[in-house]
Amino acid sequence: MTNQHLLTPVRTLCAVRDLCGVQAQFMSNAMHALKIRCYDFDAQNTAGLVKNWTIRGTVHVFAEADLPLFVRCCEGRDYRRNDWRGYTFWNQRDKWALTPERQTFFADSIVSAVAEKSRSREELKQICRDIGMNEAEESSMFDSWGGGIRELCERGFIHYAVQEEKVFALTPAYTPMEEEAARLEIARRYFTHFAPAAIHDAMYFLGAKQREVKSWLENLPVRSTECEGKTYYYIENGIAYTQDIPLCVFLAGFDPLMLGYQKKESLYLPDIHLRKIFNLAGIVMPAVLLRGNVVGRWKKKQTRLTVELFETLSTSDRNLIADSAAALWEDLRKVEFA
Repeated sequence: MTNQHLLTPVRTLCAVRDLCGVQAQFMSNAMHALKIRCYDFDAQNTAGLVKNWTIRGTVHVFAEADLPLFVRCCEGRDYRRNDWRGYTFWNQRDKWALTPERQTFFADSIVSAVAEKSRSREELKQICRDIGMNEAEESSMFDSWGGGIRELCERGFIHYAVQEEKVFALTPAYTPMEEEAARLEIARRYFTHFAPAAIHDAMYFLGAKQREVKSWLENLPVRSTECEGKTYYYIENGIAYTQDIPLCVFLAGFDPLMLGYQKKESLYLPDIHLRKIFNLAGIVMPAVLLRGNVVGRWKKKQTRLTVELFETLSTSDRNLIADSAAALWEDLRKVEFA
């Protein structure tokens, strides 16, 4: 928890760098994950941050300076290349309606429009309709799982602005890193700031194979320790672990503390509560951490907080949760337990 900046807040750009970004399918989750870790986070001022597809093929908020690390464009071969001939993940799908030529034409128009100013998803759709995009082509370019828009993001043309509404901005010029160097750097950050962690934890978080993780460990200055028959790896970072575990923490949905480790072996989440946090639809719910263990999940709507408890708690523990919530949210007016 110290390494993940849950005990001593840090600058926002430091947190996103150390944690390899924060997952952001739902922007409110990313905002909260940063709020509880950063003393300077301001949802209205996200300068220096971008949002794009990164590790595990999921959308993350991360530092603009890390674009070369996370958006590598096939080691630079596809960097800002508006040529869609040949096989891609998207054009082999059954309902893909864009020919390479049509995709080039519309991609050019989208990038030109975003170069003028940031544009919402709906604005870009209308621009494409106005120049002749049909319904089937629109379904391909603006597929709900990414489609042609995602390909433009992954080739370094555009990225999501860091806000709730889906708005695209022009990506500044950069030079992508080589694949192996980038993955080794990401692994270095993981074993520094998520550590101590087991090989299977790293496989889970980084979406990597066991042989890849073992290769990284051979090339990183890691140390190891044994606990209950498992080997955990870490990189010394000079931090002293002298603070107590916080009494209560309201983790974000898709929080790094939940995603950073193999979920069935989490140190924080009792197995009996697994599906109440990691549901079968792939959603990772916001968890209430009490003295280092998940005891419930929370949902805040305007000025009301609802806490669904997974076990019976004493009145003093409920009061502790309510007091912690009041300290975190200035606008909070009511706390309900379910």
